[in-house]
Amino acid sequence: MIMGAAGSTVYYNLRLRHPTLDMPLIDYDLALLFQPMLMLGISIGVAFNIIFADWMVTVLLIILFIGTSTKALFKGVDTWKKETIMKKEAKRQMESEPKPGDGAAHDYKPLPSGPASIPDDEVPLLQNIYWKELALLIYVWLGFLVVQILKEYVETCSVTYWILSSLQVPIAASVTIFEAISLCKGTKVIASRGKEITNWKMHMIFLYCCCGIVAGMVGGLLGLGGGFILGPLFLELGIPPQVASATSTFSMAFSASMSVVQYYLLNRFPVSYATYFTLIATIAAFTGQHIIRKIIAIIGRTSIIIFILALTIFVSAISLGGVGIADMVEKLMNEEYMGFENLCIRS
Repeated sequence: MIMGAAGSTVYYNLRLRHPTLDMPLIDYDLALLFQPMLMLGISIGVAFNIIFADWMVTVLLIILFIGTSTKALFKGVDTWKKETIMKKEAKRQMESEPKPGDGAAHDYKPLPSGPASIPDDEVPLLQNIYWKELALLIYVWLGFLVVQILKEYVETCSVTYWILSSLQVPIAASVTIFEAISLCKGTKVIASRGKEITNWKMHMIFLYCCCGIVAGMVGGLLGLGGGFILGPLFLELGIPPQVASATSTFSMAFSASMSVVQYYLLNRFPVSYATYFTLIATIAAFTGQHIIRKIIAIIGRTSIIIFILALTIFVSAISLGGVGIADMVEKLMNEEYMGFENLCIRS
């Protein structure tokens, strides 16, 4: 479901431009910094999903969702206040401008340096793709795919199995280190931050990479794709809400699809059942993107994205948590085994 929703959302966003800058809505450099670590975390998370008991997954899910939704809510309130101040300032400037009836209209001349026209917020898809960055992201995805397929032909938990699994580390690290060095040297920037200057330090990038791994682990463990963590994290980095949402979903499309591959190879979901919900999620995500864009155009506030994110995460915590707790109670009553499972024995 996450893969289908992310895929349709990415397709919708690929044609859109940044709300204020001349660049795509998706920040490819930001995705390049986080996506490899997200993929690495996914593989770890899938293994934990097999090992951890259901009640452990439920408890982690509730804690994570409530914490993330609270953080997102506070960020949404802060963004709403900033937008209110900007709207008041814009209104004050409009009121202070000379009106046509006060005799000053004939003195107005457009500035020579002013833009000839406002750039379109939607462009052809091919024009909006950064091919070099996309190729690196695909390289990571294909590298992980090859590893997962090769693991199917060796004995689980054998020496060869662990050697193949460890190959995912250099695949992910090579791309992340390349991007990190480029950011530290200043040859690349996170352009979606606009004029905000950031002096990237290695320890700060290392911390962000750790956050990417944690997001992937949570995504693989709980089946979320990692976007629930990346979205609020991008907001904390000063990324505009539209760009944060689009970029986290873009990264999530790679990680969620790899998670699907891994769970399929582990025989942990029925294909026909999953295909049905993938179709539903795809249609719902595409419709939601269109509706949200219209709402933002009407009310003129991008903070609505953050509030929707916070509400979605909170509702997920209540609904999924409730189902998980009910499951736990039933197992306790039936005196079923609720401990750790063996990774080396596939069900």
